[in-house]
Order: sequence, then structure tokens, then C-alpha cells
Amino acid sequence: MKQESSQRPRGCTSFKLRQLTRRVSHHYDAELAKAGLKTTQFSLLSHVLKLGPIAPGVLAREMTMDPSTLTRNLKPLISAGWVRILPGEDGRTRSVGITEAGRRKHEQASVRWRVAQNGINDLIGVGRVASLHAMLDESLALLDSVDEPRDV
Repeated sequence: MKQESSQRPRGCTSFKLRQLTRRVSHHYDAELAKAGLKTTQFSLLSHVLKLGPIAPGVLAREMTMDPSTLTRNLKPLISAGWVRILPGEDGRTRSVGITEAGRRKHEQASVRWRVAQNGINDLIGVGRVASLHAMLDESLALLDSVDEPRDV
């Protein structure tokens, strides 16, 4: 599955990905701010809408997010009344669910997200965006298939 190229990468992959992520995030954040959300909040609201009600631990795994980061990111959404913590399957567990106000906020923000996505498609090119998605999905799958490194 690995594709080898005769040309070696130049520079730091992590740094290049961070540069791209910062630029793309800035683009989305500027557009989603018009709906009163940050990109991270929209993503979280989207996942809760799609998967919820869902246990916080499962949601964190689905989003490849640390549970403490999820808890911190949920707080403003709970305060705004867009999501709520519900009782889980038994008395010891909880789940995260979207409220009606959260559904309306997501609908409003989805319009802004589409504008941001179309803007990226226009700036980079639809073909490049599709290739980027495919390369990222393949790279994530390859990284997911590797065990965590062990100290030797």
C-alpha cells in the first residue's frame, strides 16, 4: 500500500501540515464567525447532531480528541443551550445530545460552512481538494494501522 517516490520530501511534514491547517482553519473560522461559531464548535455540534445522543468517551474517540479537550470544548455549547448532558443507559453514565436550539444553530452555521468550503474549492481547485482528501484519508488509515511506538 505504501507508495515510494524517488524524490525525498523536503522540510518537516508536521510543520507543513500545521501551516496548511492554520490557513484553512482561519478561512473557515472567518466564515463561521458570521454564525457565531468557531470551526471546532461547528465540528463538535455536527458530530453530536449526527451521532447523538452519545457517550462523551465514544464522542471523543469518534473525533480523535482527548476526553479532557472534549469536556472543555463542550462547555460553551452547553452554556449556549446548543447541547446538553443527558443520563446515559444506566445511572452511572452520561450522554451528549443536541437541543432544538443547537439544531437551529447548526442549520444556520451549515450555510456559512458551505460558503467556506466552496471558497476553499475555488482557491485551491476542486481536483486538488479531492486529491488532498484522498491522500489525508489514506495517510490516516496507514497511521491508524501502526501500533503506538514503544520505548526500547
